[in-house]
Amino acid sequence: MKKSLMGFMAVACLSTAALAQHAEKEIREDITRHRAMAAAHEAAAKCLEAGKGEKVCVAELQAACKGLAIGKYCGMKHQH
Repeated sequence: MKKSLMGFMAVACLSTAALAQHAEKEIREDITRHRAMAAAHEAAAKCLEAGKGEKVCVAELQAACKGLAIGKYCGMKHQH
């Protein structure tokens, strides 16, 4: 009985460590995505500052964010 309990505890500890590593990997991936979205939004702001027009800048934003965020505004929409 003691051996099976020790075996169970060892498996539980290993499973917890594996879950923590998985969570850390997902967090790093989220950080990378947020930085990419922020860079795309910064580029959109610079595009507007350059006077390229909203249609051009939104199209560039959509291209830069393809596969990164949900929606046509790269995961962020503000009032107009």
